[in-house]
This record gives sequence, C-alpha cells and structure tokens, in this order.
Amino acid sequence: MFCIACFLLAILFVSCSRDSGAGSEPSPPPSAGTTAPPADLLTNEPRDTSPEPPVLPPEPEVELVPFSGDVEHLFFHEAIAWPERAFGGHSRQRGYDTNMVTVSEFIAILESLYAKNFILVDMNDVWSEYTEENGSLRMRRNTLMLPEGKRPLVISFDDLSFYGYMQGDGFMDRYIIGDDGDIWAIGVDPSGETVISQDLAVITILDKFVRENPGFSFGGAKGCIALTGYEGILGYRTQFDRNNDTHAARLNRMQEIARVRPVVHRLKETGWYFSTHSYGHIWIDNLPLSTVQNDALRWMDEVGSLVGDTSIFIYPYGARLDNGDVWSTGPALLFYHDLGFRIFASVGREPFSRIKPDISAVMLDRMPVDGHSLRNRRSQFIRFFDAAEVFDNSRPNYGVSW
Repeated sequence: MFCIACFLLAILFVSCSRDSGAGSEPSPPPSAGTTAPPADLLTNEPRDTSPEPPVLPPEPEVELVPFSGDVEHLFFHEAIAWPERAFGGHSRQRGYDTNMVTVSEFIAILESLYAKNFILVDMNDVWSEYTEENGSLRMRRNTLMLPEGKRPLVISFDDLSFYGYMQGDGFMDRYIIGDDGDIWAIGVDPSGETVISQDLAVITILDKFVRENPGFSFGGAKGCIALTGYEGILGYRTQFDRNNDTHAARLNRMQEIARVRPVVHRLKETGWYFSTHSYGHIWIDNLPLSTVQNDALRWMDEVGSLVGDTSIFIYPYGARLDNGDVWSTGPALLFYHDLGFRIFASVGREPFSRIKPDISAVMLDRMPVDGHSLRNRRSQFIRFFDAAEVFDNSRPNYGVSW
C-alpha cells in the first residue's frame, strides 16, 4: 500500500508538458491559497474544494425594472501581467500590443464600467429558445429585469488556454484551485520566481472585483470563456496529440484532464460559462464544409466533454460561417445548429443582433477591447471608459489617434 500511495503522490505533481521545457510546478506555501490537486487522478469527478459559505445578514430587496435597450458586449483576451516582458522588443511584441490589454488597463476598465452603472449579465439570460404555434423552434430576446439605473453588459474572454508561445512573455501560466476553494493563477515573474495571485489574470481579477463590488454582477454573472482546444484549456494540455499516441502521452493527457476538471467545476459554480471558439482557431468563413465539421466535432470531443453543454459559438477572427450568415443560412451554420448551438457571435464596433427568421439562432457582434482599439477608438469607448485615462504608458511607442 505504501508503494501505491507513493506512486499516486508522484503522479499528482507531474507538471504540464511544455514546449519551454519548464520544470515541475512547485508546491506553494499554504498562505498563498493555491492549488491542491485532485485526490485521485484516475477519476473524472471534480474535488469539492468549496469553503463553507459565510453566514451573512439578508440583503435588502432591490426593486427590479424592465430593461429594453441594447445589451452591450465587450471582449478581451488574457491580460499582460508583466509589460516589460511582453513588450521586450521580441518578434511577438506587436501582436501582444495589438490584441491584449495589460492588467492595469483591465482593472481601470472594470472600475470605469462599475462607476458608469454597468452590470454583468449572463448571455444565456439575454436570449432564450421557444416553440412557435406550428412547432418550430425560434430564438427571442428576453426582457431583463434589473436594478433601476443599471445597464446590462456581457463580457467574454477569448483564447484562455495560455498557449505555448505565451510562456515567459509576461503572462501567467494557468488557472488553479486554491486551498480556499477560489480560483487563482500561477506563473513565473521576470525574476524567475513562482507567483500565485488573484491580481494578474483576467478571471481572478474579475472574480475579486465582483467580490469587492457585488453590485457589478446581476445574479452572480461573470463572463463567457471562449475556448479553443488545440493546446488544451486554461493552461492544461488536455488535447489529444495525434502525432504522439504513446502510453506516456496518453497518461500525461489523462493527468491534465483530471487537474483541469475541478477548475472548470469551480468556474461554473461561480458565475462563469463557456463557449466554443473552434478547436483550431480556424478561419471558418469559407473553409470546406468537411473541415468545419471535423473541427467542430473535435472541439465537442476534447473540450465540450470537459466544460459541458453550451449553445454559444464565438467566431475566431470574427469570421462568420458560410462566408456571412447574418442574412443567409448555409450548410455549416445548419451543422452547428444541429449540434445545439443557438448564439453566434462575431466582431463589430457597435451593438448588433439579429434573430434568424428561418432557424432558431441569433447573430451577434462583440466589441474588442485591445491595444489596437485603445489606440484608435477612444470615441467608440467613451460610454464605457476613457481610453486616454486607462491606457498603459508602458506600451511601445506606436502612437495613438487621440
């Protein structure tokens, strides 16, 4: 029995296999409130690490009023924790500047959104499916009942997989479960020290902000996490490598899956929800139908099996199915519809939605918040925040339009 226990303990601390060749993930001090791996890596059941809920006095009832205006939708990628690394003059600097916000920018944006009376809502609560008298299924916009004066906002986050190219470039490495039952992020700072924090990655920053400002979230809603699968999810290499089907590779994948399950479970418990972002982050607008179908089925198998059912498809690159699916319905859209997807989100500069009249689907746009838009679209964002005030001056000197 002692040997078996030692073997299991050894498995528990096998780190994620990485292109960078990083060593084992260290065991953090108890005071850091960090991860405790699942008790049995051979089971898929998530470990319940939730702390006992505190006993709080009842909150005063807030009068809810119907809201019928636009539901705004902003989206982000993972935040840059250490700008000095992300903007260190390497070949990826321009891409990070274009597509990411820094931690300080993200926090300043949340503070401004809260001050301007925005409140987070769940995208699944905005839209619902119903049955017409003829038996056809269709989508409809729900009337949100919100505290008076509040403005509904959906936030989504793309590509929270901590891809291999990001390692060592100023980002955290993965999301973990802390001993307190909360989500934390772990990474390596520019000095080479392991850092476990709730202040350096978008999920934990938003979690903390809502804890401190509960009026920023309606019904505990947080955000939509749009995941690919080709390098796993949330910093865990859960993908099946078709070029390496060895016993060791399968065992490593099984361990990564076991490690990420409690993280997914806790995220869903605390107001987060998931969508597909395609498996391979592919341009889906004019690819062969068979390519789109194979990609979708692989996502369902490798990612959907971990995060559960979702009806949301957030398009990579904002490219729509069938080379534009707002006014037409092609075979790729029908294929996703048959898989259960109903909400299809692209990219735009203003609120947009259209309910499809022929199938049960709604087509949306989201507004990107990133370095490019901060530099060039100050007027577009002014109802949310002032880009000139949140802009991180540690960014490269690429100029701004304001």
